[in-house]
Amino acid sequence: MTAMNPVYRKRLHVHRIGIVLSVISMSIGLLALAWILWTLLVNGFGALSLHLFTADTPAPNSVGGGLRNAIIGSIMMVGLSTAISTPIGILAGIYLAEYGDKNWFAQVTRFVTDIMLSAPSIVIGLFVYAIYVANAKHFSGYAGTIALSLIAVPVVVRTTDNMLRLVPNNLLEAAFALGAPRWKVATMVRLRAVKAGVITGVLLALARISGETAPLLFTALNNQFFSTDMNAPLANLPVVIYQFAMSPYDDWRALAWGGALIVTFSVLFLNILSRTVFSQKTPN
Repeated sequence: MTAMNPVYRKRLHVHRIGIVLSVISMSIGLLALAWILWTLLVNGFGALSLHLFTADTPAPNSVGGGLRNAIIGSIMMVGLSTAISTPIGILAGIYLAEYGDKNWFAQVTRFVTDIMLSAPSIVIGLFVYAIYVANAKHFSGYAGTIALSLIAVPVVVRTTDNMLRLVPNNLLEAAFALGAPRWKVATMVRLRAVKAGVITGVLLALARISGETAPLLFTALNNQFFSTDMNAPLANLPVVIYQFAMSPYDDWRALAWGGALIVTFSVLFLNILSRTVFSQKTPN
């Protein structure tokens, strides 16, 4: 039996060490995640009740109460943000995919989109506070919607752009050969071919903004009472969870655990839904 090459032996040892370190790191991460989820489940399920969804947030040091106003407020702001960011993000993604290779404006747009993807959400909240809340002289659900939309748009833009670039060129050339104009090829052929991936991007953006707290602290703030007025401070789950978790009252902390469980399950559902949609057949 010939002796193993020393260089190969060294590379094999380094490879094994790398695998062991990777497995250890993954195990530590999974243990931490399991610990967090277990703590959330134990405390969150204990707070679940019918009153959690039918009663409004209670006054300090009072018994009972729920999160109805916060749930409704979050649904209103997240829903309106999704309605705003989805068409803007998809249209911008189509523009980048169609004209992004030779157009300087598209290159700048892609660069700004990448910056916004990595920008801290609190910076976006401060930006909206400076340009909207400070001038309007009051917090509002509209300000929170603007902040959440600025977070969601880059996710939709980047996903749409990347998915459209996966469409084979021969499919586009066939559509052009039939005499279809470019706008129709982009919307009726290219976009339709990757609609599953685009929907996935929208769902991921929705999951991203569902649990954002920092931008809402500077824009929508909170409201102890039930309200659907978007031009006034509006209750929302992330801010209520933050405030109640920091309070000295046991009832408030229990409601915070229940709200955290609701947000976690909502984001989990959206991620599972996006994975299911993305598993559909996409062009090779």
